[in-house]
Amino acid sequence: MSRLMHVASGPYAPPVPVRELTAVSADGARLHVEVHGADEAPAVVLSHGWSCSTAFWAAQIRDLAVDHRVIAYDQRGHGRSPANPVCSADALADDLEAVLAATLAPGEKAVLAGHSMGGMTLMAAAGRDRFREHAGAVLLCSTGSSRLVAESLVVPMRAGRSRTWLTRKVLGSRAPLGPVTPVARRILKYATMGAGSAPGMVEACARIVHACPRKVRYAWSHVLDTLDLDHRVRELSVPAAVVVGTADRMTPVVHARSLVAALPNCVGSTELPGLGHMTPVEAPALVATRIRELVSTYIGSQRIQQKEGA
Repeated sequence: MSRLMHVASGPYAPPVPVRELTAVSADGARLHVEVHGADEAPAVVLSHGWSCSTAFWAAQIRDLAVDHRVIAYDQRGHGRSPANPVCSADALADDLEAVLAATLAPGEKAVLAGHSMGGMTLMAAAGRDRFREHAGAVLLCSTGSSRLVAESLVVPMRAGRSRTWLTRKVLGSRAPLGPVTPVARRILKYATMGAGSAPGMVEACARIVHACPRKVRYAWSHVLDTLDLDHRVRELSVPAAVVVGTADRMTPVVHARSLVAALPNCVGSTELPGLGHMTPVEAPALVATRIRELVSTYIGSQRIQQKEGA
């Protein structure tokens, strides 16, 4: 996808990768992958959410690539990864496995961070052999494992069947988003960001989301509607940290608290007052810091041992 659909300057402008490659998933789906930073640095893999792209992680890539090897990829149909008729949680897991195989050495550990549908990707892959081979720790940002539509607060109504029905219609709409206008920014900010989000943050998110093809957005909305990964969360045995904004309407804080309770090895939970669903954009430094902490704690010692044994 053309970078003209993203902001062109500032902390949210996509950095230029050191190299780009294509990973091929189990069903032949082709995935655009970017690598930033030095090959010998500890690895971080970033998985973005519904209707986003690698550009969503621009601030974290810019921060972490100074001393990490940062791998970011476009989910199928998003960004520069071509659309594919297969849309499912298992396909997300297949795609992540393909990216790990294409970018990491056998047995190499990485910190995997996922936002929203990207976090669901990590959950979906939790029981996979390649995930277990490479996942040293995970960060789950603004995500949930089930009841995504029923728990959503995007529609300001009392919880119940009527709100769930209307939320399903809103999030699963086939309507094109159109150009990024002042009205479009206000709508996106209300639905996905905290009230105090700076205009630059809103602009960056709006450009990324509006760049997603409506057919892709619609297809994945149905996957999210029926998603149930509760059983996979219990298989996510690697150290896992959770980040959520207390004003998140898309995946409210109840999801994060459920994850914390269900994860076999939760090593931290951060609730950010007043922030919305787009935590990597709304709190870029904090999210990067959480990733750094996981790398330092769970990956750094492994790399030292590898160097000593070389």
